[in-house]
Amino acid sequence: MSGSEQQPASGGPARHGLPELIAERRAKAERLRASDREAFPYTFARAEPIDTVLAAYAHLAAGEETEDIHRVAGRLLARRGGGGAAFLDLVDRSGKIQLHGRRDVLGADAFERLTSLDLGDLLGVEGAALRSKRGEISLRVDRFQLLAKALRPPPDKHAGLSNVETRYRRRELDLIASEETRKLFLDRARIVSAVRAYLDGQGFVEVETPVLQPLYGGALARPFTTHHNALERTLYLRIATELYLKRLLVGGLERVYELGKDFRNEGVSTKHNPEFTMVEFYEAYADYTDEALRLEELVRAAAAAVAYAGPLDFAAPWRRVSFFQAIAQASGIDLSVTREEDGLRAAIAERGLPVSTDAASWAQMADELLAKLVEPSLQAPTFVLDYPLELSPFAREHRSQPGLVERWEAFAGGIELANAFSELNDADAQRARFEAQREAFERGEEHVQPYDELFLEALEQGMPPAGGVGVGIDRLVMLLTGRASIREVVLFPAMRD
Repeated sequence: MSGSEQQPASGGPARHGLPELIAERRAKAERLRASDREAFPYTFARAEPIDTVLAAYAHLAAGEETEDIHRVAGRLLARRGGGGAAFLDLVDRSGKIQLHGRRDVLGADAFERLTSLDLGDLLGVEGAALRSKRGEISLRVDRFQLLAKALRPPPDKHAGLSNVETRYRRRELDLIASEETRKLFLDRARIVSAVRAYLDGQGFVEVETPVLQPLYGGALARPFTTHHNALERTLYLRIATELYLKRLLVGGLERVYELGKDFRNEGVSTKHNPEFTMVEFYEAYADYTDEALRLEELVRAAAAAVAYAGPLDFAAPWRRVSFFQAIAQASGIDLSVTREEDGLRAAIAERGLPVSTDAASWAQMADELLAKLVEPSLQAPTFVLDYPLELSPFAREHRSQPGLVERWEAFAGGIELANAFSELNDADAQRARFEAQREAFERGEEHVQPYDELFLEALEQGMPPAGGVGVGIDRLVMLLTGRASIREVVLFPAMRD
């Protein structure tokens, strides 16, 4: 194999002679097809995960061989040796195993075919387990099949993909090159499974609600808009599942959850992707205090699923601080006193705080104070409690503090992780809040909750007192895998052209 095949496939130094390498690989594939109509089989039956083979022979001493036959399949990522022996590294999603090919076992023709394989080829192997004299668990190659031909060389196994943009755009190359990336997305799958298992175990029913909705709602965000030709109507990609899930509480499904994609037509950052994964769960006869305890349990279950050993301590109880108290500590502004728009604008300007005050409402400025001054400082898991009513159109009024609602947001590692309410179940109060926002919505302000008459009529049927929570799965994965950007934990994040 020429040294040029050891350069990165993309995202690194330019590859000398790549077109020639691809042409050479294509020629090999064509020769195989010409010589054998069944050169590339449809299946390779009874292949075992590599990690199960490795685990079964951890007890072998160096140089010890067995006659235990196993079948594995994966991608060829390295080859070394010479003469009558060759050592190859085969990788599947579970791990890497060394293959020991010998001329005296395979015969001259088969050995030549084995050693002429290209890096990146997909290979099925059958052979006996052993531990090499250097101590590596291996399979002796008794038989093998080329399962698929890699027409392009893989990324360099040492350098990987040096260009971050390429890693995100060509995630398949990132997964080939990086064991760490493969582990990350296996951990993501374990976290999602743990979230589902926790909620299922607590008696919640998983449901599916529309992704295409005639009216968006449940969050203050700009939607993606589309048009359904047959129905001749405008539809929106959902920004949240909240309103449909609460209609299911009305219908008698007392504990429900949905885990899936939401979409918000907004900026991209280290914490935001226009499509993202959320789990929302709603529980009748509970309030936001109950749901705080439930979130603590859910996060601990997810952390255990990936054996989290990072710097954050998710043991209960998490720290609790009120919205007004958190902002006062960070800015010196007492929002309980500074409840007028002009007064808050003046207080921000007086302190030179990095908060936009032009054409901003009191609620918008208060929210920005939290986002810019408080959120980055909340490293330990923390609940910020009891928000102003102006910021929370679906939360129930606080039972003892006028002007506030029973809402919390959970933060950890300097990012928002979850949002929860004691849910507003008074249809008349909800209608009044919609009315208060109607004028802004009719002016075209897309970040305002639309007037949803169907939801109001559902509430008029009677909704039980309830607590509801939304958890950002992508951000939870970020926290539990130690990643600083949401793009790292989304397989194919949104990118510019």
